[in-house]
Amino acid sequence: MDININPRDISPLSLAYIGDAVYEVYVRTHIMKDVNLPVNKLHKTATGYVKAKAQSDIILAIAGSLTEEETAVFKRGRNAHSYTSAKNADIVDYRRATGFEALIGYLYLSGNTARLEEIIKLSIDYIDNKIL
Repeated sequence: MDININPRDISPLSLAYIGDAVYEVYVRTHIMKDVNLPVNKLHKTATGYVKAKAQSDIILAIAGSLTEEETAVFKRGRNAHSYTSAKNADIVDYRRATGFEALIGYLYLSGNTARLEEIIKLSIDYIDNKIL
């Protein structure tokens, strides 16, 4: 897909909005690749990867591998003032998760697929290792 959007011009919450969807697609693809589970089981499994606490833990675990630019994008997302509140997470985890999603959205809209997939692989591997 040819995306002609400069992600630097997008609000951090809009980056998080698209990042949430992109990350969800990668997670769903990952959990479906080896098994044929009922949809409710797939949903429950995916939740372990995409909930705010998991994303907060992921960003803390991979922070050392982020570039300065990526860290700045994460911080923009983390510090953005959202008009929604966390449903099942504390505010610190929710904000970190928003920063993580903003980073995913930024990489996606930048067209930096290689780095996007590298970050998502680190993220999924982190959760896989936590679950096992």
